[in-house]
Amino acid sequence: MDANCESLGSEATSVLGGERFDTGRALSARAHRLIPGGAHTYAKGDDQYPQQAPAFIARGQGCHVWDLDGNEFIEYGMGLRAVTLGHAYGPVIEAATRQMRLGANFVRPAPIEVECAERFIELVPTAEMVKFGKHGSDALDGAVRLARAHTGRDYIAICGDHPFFSVSDWFIGSTPMPAGIPQWVRSRTIKFRFNDLASVQALFDRHPDEIACVVLEPARLDEPAPGFLQSLKDLCHRNGALLIFDEMITGFRWHNSGAQHVYGVTPDLSSFGKAIANGFSLSALAGRREIMELGGYDHDRERVFLLSTTHGAETHALAAGIATMTTYRDEDVVGHLYRQGKRLREGVSEAARAAGVSSQVECLGRDCAVLFTTRDQQGHPSQEFRALFLQEIIRRGVLAPSFIVSYSHTDQDIDRTIEAVGQSLQIYRKALEDGVERYLVGRPLKPVFRAHG
Repeated sequence: MDANCESLGSEATSVLGGERFDTGRALSARAHRLIPGGAHTYAKGDDQYPQQAPAFIARGQGCHVWDLDGNEFIEYGMGLRAVTLGHAYGPVIEAATRQMRLGANFVRPAPIEVECAERFIELVPTAEMVKFGKHGSDALDGAVRLARAHTGRDYIAICGDHPFFSVSDWFIGSTPMPAGIPQWVRSRTIKFRFNDLASVQALFDRHPDEIACVVLEPARLDEPAPGFLQSLKDLCHRNGALLIFDEMITGFRWHNSGAQHVYGVTPDLSSFGKAIANGFSLSALAGRREIMELGGYDHDRERVFLLSTTHGAETHALAAGIATMTTYRDEDVVGHLYRQGKRLREGVSEAARAAGVSSQVECLGRDCAVLFTTRDQQGHPSQEFRALFLQEIIRRGVLAPSFIVSYSHTDQDIDRTIEAVGQSLQIYRKALEDGVERYLVGRPLKPVFRAHG
């Protein structure tokens, strides 16, 4: 674990009882004049956080962050799950810095591209070839293009229970925000249900010889039912389609070799990202050689234009990736995620029971990737109560859109978080009794995918 990780000691600045976010709010007003939505990632936008929240993060160290007003927080979610080791993690920063001094981009490949590919396949031996991109959409877009080229088909079947696959038209056209995407493109993406093989079979029956691939996360909140993933693969192959795993979240969190190792099912293609380079921009498309080679020229088939971008192999990002993957290989990072996630889950669950809100606030998912619910009096998901819960834990020095831990979360960090959650849930219980409007400052939150403001 990074020796530089700081713990939020009893002397740390707290926002409880006197929130100070003035500097951040002033910059937010400027941001909204310059940037659509005020941020470059929807999940980081103001509508995803309560009014009483830091508008910007100025710096981070380990699992702690500081906003522009000097408020300190224990952070969870860690850069939308991309920062698995911790902010400013020493070995990663040092590797990237060394490489930047040698140059970031050249007119021919750099040797580090081969080194990074070798390190990736060492960790993910089910991959026969790999090609790097800058973000998850790159990798999954490449997988979809390969599948269409390999099969000569247009339709893409995606798991409708999984919230996000790509920023590209083939996926966004299937969401509640399809503006600007042609109807023909929208119509070629169809949906099935997780753990429901019959729903996949129904798509193949409805579109015989038209489906190029089936795309899903191998697991999310729910575990795959016994035999589901292997049966899904068999069903795809019987119908001439490819199976694609989106391992953006599960890769390097479920296991060093991904969820495909955990469940013993090798997809035809898979995409990795987020945790691959501890926050640096790097993603990976991996899979069977005969399919991946369509993006090269050692074959006699029509070539596929595959992940060819100016910045696709920036050397400092690859160096960060090698340093990150080396840490996974040499240290028990994933084991730490499971242990600390379990400690946090158990503490939050006990705090919810003690506050009498265990039906409203519940931990979901694997210990290495814990999410939480916020429900109202009737047990329905509530953006108002989510805003209230985030508001109260933020007041107590915890910034947690999820309870997803990193390698830098210590026992002290977890215990401080459980204490903050316990105090916040007392307010939650009062809001259930008296009405959330009596306790929530400002507006509720909103879902990212919505047709109007």
